[in-house]
Amino acid sequence: MGEVTAQIIVAAPAERVFAAFVTWERQGEWLPFTSVRLTGGDGGVGSHIEAVTAIGPAVLRDELRVDVLDPPYEVRVVHYGKVLRGPGVMRCTPLAGGRTQVVMHEWFHLPAGLLGQVARPLLWPGSKASLRYALSRFAKLVESGTLP
Repeated sequence: MGEVTAQIIVAAPAERVFAAFVTWERQGEWLPFTSVRLTGGDGGVGSHIEAVTAIGPAVLRDELRVDVLDPPYEVRVVHYGKVLRGPGVMRCTPLAGGRTQVVMHEWFHLPAGLLGQVARPLLWPGSKASLRYALSRFAKLVESGTLP
């Protein structure tokens, strides 16, 4: 199992940060090389989301189900695709001065056997850096008022 955590402080209230995060189809504006679309539901609990990340000829399709929405504090999803499987959580903690700490934590079940052993050290350091970069883009969009 792989695990990735990243956090950032956003200069905006938790309600706005949470609303920006659950604007699912706009996540592609801050997730590198990724397009996101709602494939079922209204964006609430039980909704299904598809995130497709493409870098050149390499394409990764991530399928997610929204399991918990606790505005403005927490979102829980489950990745259930063929490659990426496992839970994810995003937490917003209100801070003084109208700021919000955002923590994203993802757990992924990687392929078993030799493929998983080879992929794990290559995938996770890059994923953590990518997640940190994505959160910094997210914060800038929220702080500028571009999101939600």
